[in-house]
Amino acid sequence: MEPVLLDPDTPHEDLNGVIRQHSEWLAQQLHAQRESLFPPDASKEMRKFTSGEAATLLGVNDSYLRKLHLDGKGPSPELTPGNRRIYSVADIQELRVLLEKTARKPGDYLPGRRDGDHLQIIGVMNFKGGSGKTTSSAHLAQRLALKGYRVLAIDLDPQASLTALHGVQPEFDLTEGGTLYDAIRYDDPVPIADVIRKTYIPNLDLIPGNLELMEFEHETPRALAQGQAGLFFFRVKEALTQVDSDYDVVVIDCPPQLGFLTMSALSAATGVLVTIHPEMLDVMSMSQFLRMTADLMDVIAESGADMSHDWMRYLLTRYEPADAPQNRIVAFLRTMYGDKVLNAPMLKSTAISDAGLTKQTLYEVERSAFTRSTYDRAIESLNAVNDEIADLIQKTWGRE
Repeated sequence: MEPVLLDPDTPHEDLNGVIRQHSEWLAQQLHAQRESLFPPDASKEMRKFTSGEAATLLGVNDSYLRKLHLDGKGPSPELTPGNRRIYSVADIQELRVLLEKTARKPGDYLPGRRDGDHLQIIGVMNFKGGSGKTTSSAHLAQRLALKGYRVLAIDLDPQASLTALHGVQPEFDLTEGGTLYDAIRYDDPVPIADVIRKTYIPNLDLIPGNLELMEFEHETPRALAQGQAGLFFFRVKEALTQVDSDYDVVVIDCPPQLGFLTMSALSAATGVLVTIHPEMLDVMSMSQFLRMTADLMDVIAESGADMSHDWMRYLLTRYEPADAPQNRIVAFLRTMYGDKVLNAPMLKSTAISDAGLTKQTLYEVERSAFTRSTYDRAIESLNAVNDEIADLIQKTWGRE
């Protein structure tokens, strides 16, 4: 068969030019969408919580909250036209501080660290896209903050989805840097405090990510070749020691590949959460991912790193209970890994994906935006997962 010759007069497009133009179009559209969703200054705010939701978060009865309000104790909730009480997240945190003063035991309302407790650094990882890694990271960080923990969320993924979910658009808001790269680079690193941002949720701070993080992947081999990298995998850990006393938990959304950033995050982590989508192709690729991870961690350990962790767990994500093949894989994983698989799976839900359309987590959207049963099923699933992880944190600190 004769080869097909291209007509030299036919115009051709450079792939890099097309991709760059498409990237710029998309960035402009996302920026316009954000301006329309969050006017006038394009900043996000956390929604208000009903008295029932606030009571559930605090672990008290709604009637007790009402009594506090009538007695003039704590913050004054906002009253709706229907005379229902609604609380801001700042109100809920103020109530935590108030209730802790008369708690039966320390930590009932402020569950964070006490003297002698070490900072919990949770690396959320998976090598395969679509495993729910960023969704899991975002909901975990927000749930822990809403429950009274002081949380730092770090976006180490250059694709920066965790960053976008929290109202920061990398292309527009991080033109002068501002990622963890600034604090871990080899030349003139800045204090980590310089790249930490407050979010619209009390107790939750963010170190955003963008493509600049890839510089660490490019510079580390060069620094190693020149003998200037030192123990490169300690750089994230060393940066976090600067703010150790400011937080109870750090949640790191790791890149979806086993590069130098991921190795640095693993070296810093005290707990590791591996997300698994229970489909055969995903489980097959996870087999290779775990083998590569173990090989790399061997290399790091031989270089002097302490690779012992408080815990490691697998989180089943996008789980559909009515899907028979998925159930077989879940049973297979539970038989093989036992209690290393979290009891609670994260259910696949249109509520979570619908919330994502407006760059929000399920904790940020109003229940009224969904069919009640759809919302309740999804939020119960998320809470069960995140509260199980919170229990692991408490056990690590020696508490029941």
